[in-house]
Amino acid sequence: MSAIEAVAAAGLPHRVIRYGPVGSVAEAAAARGVEVPDVVKTIVVRRAAGDHVFVLVPGDRVISWPKLRALLGVNRLSLPDAGQAKAATGYERGTITPFGATTAWPVVADERIRGREITLGAGEHGVAVAVPADAALAHLRATVADVTDPEPAPRPA
Repeated sequence: MSAIEAVAAAGLPHRVIRYGPVGSVAEAAAARGVEVPDVVKTIVVRRAAGDHVFVLVPGDRVISWPKLRALLGVNRLSLPDAGQAKAATGYERGTITPFGATTAWPVVADERIRGREITLGAGEHGVAVAVPADAALAHLRATVADVTDPEPAPRPA
């Protein structure tokens, strides 16, 4: 089942947004017609061999590894390489979403996405799906917590 079919099957109100190639979260926000925080990145994180979790991160923030480790009660987490991420989710990097993934890994969402309409990857490049965050989080049975930090400022050249 595709990501869009999975969102529809969940009964979530949604709209599909199709756009061209983008090179950054800011470009994705502009292409989707939303603010940067509403571009929610789905990051697959490896807890152990064969054990992953999806982390939903607002576009203007990054995972706080100490906060996420504490929440999950683990000492070590890692990011799988592109091939491992695809094997774990069925999706290529840049398109990953919990909806329609080959395995329904647990979902952790940063608390800052509550109460908004968010856009998520839809399983293919240049396609996103806009959904009410609270309805999506309820459907995904997400654990909602403070698991991010602000995006670091770019270093001067």
